[in-house]
Amino acid sequence: MPTMITEIINEDTGAYKNRYIIMVIVLMGIMMSVIDGTVVSIALPTITAYFNVDVSSSQWTITAYLLTMTSLLLIFGRLSEYFGKVNLFMVGFTIFTLSSLACGLSSSLIMLIVCRVIQGFGAAMVFSISGAILFQAFPENERGKAMGFLGSAVAIGSIAGPVLGGLIVDTLGWEYIFLINVPIGIILLALSLKYLNVNELKSDKLDIDWPGSAILIVSMVSLMLFLGDLGKNVSMSPVATALAVLAIVSFVAFIYRESHCAGPLLDLSIFRIKKFTLPVLAMILTFIANFMLSIVGPFYFQGVLHYSASQVGILYLVTPMVMVIAAPVTGMLYDRTRSKYYACIGMVISALGYVAMGLLVRNFNVMIAVGIFILSGIGGSLFQSPNNTETMGSLPPRKLGIASSVTSTIRNLGMALGVSISAILVTFQLTMAGYSGPILEAGSTLIPIVSNVMFVSAALCMIAAAASLLRNV
Repeated sequence: MPTMITEIINEDTGAYKNRYIIMVIVLMGIMMSVIDGTVVSIALPTITAYFNVDVSSSQWTITAYLLTMTSLLLIFGRLSEYFGKVNLFMVGFTIFTLSSLACGLSSSLIMLIVCRVIQGFGAAMVFSISGAILFQAFPENERGKAMGFLGSAVAIGSIAGPVLGGLIVDTLGWEYIFLINVPIGIILLALSLKYLNVNELKSDKLDIDWPGSAILIVSMVSLMLFLGDLGKNVSMSPVATALAVLAIVSFVAFIYRESHCAGPLLDLSIFRIKKFTLPVLAMILTFIANFMLSIVGPFYFQGVLHYSASQVGILYLVTPMVMVIAAPVTGMLYDRTRSKYYACIGMVISALGYVAMGLLVRNFNVMIAVGIFILSGIGGSLFQSPNNTETMGSLPPRKLGIASSVTSTIRNLGMALGVSISAILVTFQLTMAGYSGPILEAGSTLIPIVSNVMFVSAALCMIAAAASLLRNV
């Protein structure tokens, strides 16, 4: 039988007394995990020059982190059922903080990459069960608001990372994009020791499918490496073909293993629950669409409109700033009304923003850009809170850990797919146009390319809207 750990409950409301402190701790952990997946992109030229290596080597400082985190999320979600979500969060954050210090003190590129792998290990522990902790820390009538803040944290972390990275590298040096995590981590760990207590069910024995876990890691790593290679070359090289075959074979092997294993890593029966599967589908489509704008947009703004990198960074802060305000408000409205249509409406609004950008790229200006980013923020806010709440609430409490890790994996996979698909679309269209030079120098050639990518993003949002609508039918 499961056992319970100590809980701190307000007897009058049934809510946790310290739920808002818990939320701050968890959201800061999420933001730091997400930011460290994107912040290095701005520092990459500096790191490449500092260690006197080529980009194909230095880019592993980004890839190693994302690969490690994404491939381990499901595994840590399952381990949390035995060790406890709070314990896993605190151990993960300790590893993340110490490895951040090691990253900043690295004396070679190899050391930095190894430390980034360890950092990704800790980030996976934190990110995999953060949603479950938040879900349990709040009473049912406040969970939409909590999930709204969760959506804001992910959005801010994913978009603000490059902006913060640029500021830190310019003022302090590349080492401090890692070292800045240390004092923040120490403060959050101290707060966690005092306040991070939630009511949770834990299994009496560690029952995890280790062979299935190994197969999953092989599948995730080979898939992400395949997408990265395809995004660079837009052709099936021997390496890309081998990675694609390995990804497919290992994925099929994983499904077979989980279907026939007594104690599977991933209980596939959860995907028979429509109110879980359709929101998960909508989520991955949303993140693909969002990251296509995140990748393609800067090339358009810098290469066509001739904005500076800092101006683009400021422009890209519009969406998370809107979501900081709008997502929690949407969550509170959802808590009161339980409307079935918020997520669907949100995706339609996002789709309209992408269509507008696709149609107006030839006559673009700052006000149009700000308006589109505002639409993206409003649409994302209307989608995230209800979608996250219904996804977590569709499964029984004992499966909250795996639900949180599945959604975290989907977010990361959506980000990776968005990056790869946009790179493939841009590279393919430039090749068809007969252009082979630097993308930033393509000029007006980029205009129809960006337009087409935005229409693809809009189509993905409309499919997500349909999935959000159908989950309530």
